[in-house]
Amino acid sequence: MEPVPGFLSPERNPAMAVLSVDEIRAGVAGLGSWDLVDGSVVAEFGFDDFRQAVAFVVRVSFEAESANHHPDIDVRYNRVRLALSTHSAGGVTDKDLALAAVIQGLTDH
Repeated sequence: MEPVPGFLSPERNPAMAVLSVDEIRAGVAGLGSWDLVDGSVVAEFGFDDFRQAVAFVVRVSFEAESANHHPDIDVRYNRVRLALSTHSAGGVTDKDLALAAVIQGLTDH
């Protein structure tokens, strides 16, 4: 299986293997709007207003700190876009899919 295009080989961090495109697509299949975009696992979430969007980002930040894994975050008024990849491994790993699942759980309540 090929690593996600655009990233360094798994030899960069052999302890954390970069997933193939097929593995990533299978991993995000049950995770709401998460998808593979430009070498990252990405989702966008909508809220009623800016306060709710920022409150969601705060909840995400606590989960990210607990996992010692931090998404790229873009807030646009009532929309939040999150992108996950494991920079030290050079692509998407199981760590990204695990945090995506935790974050998705924050929106399912």
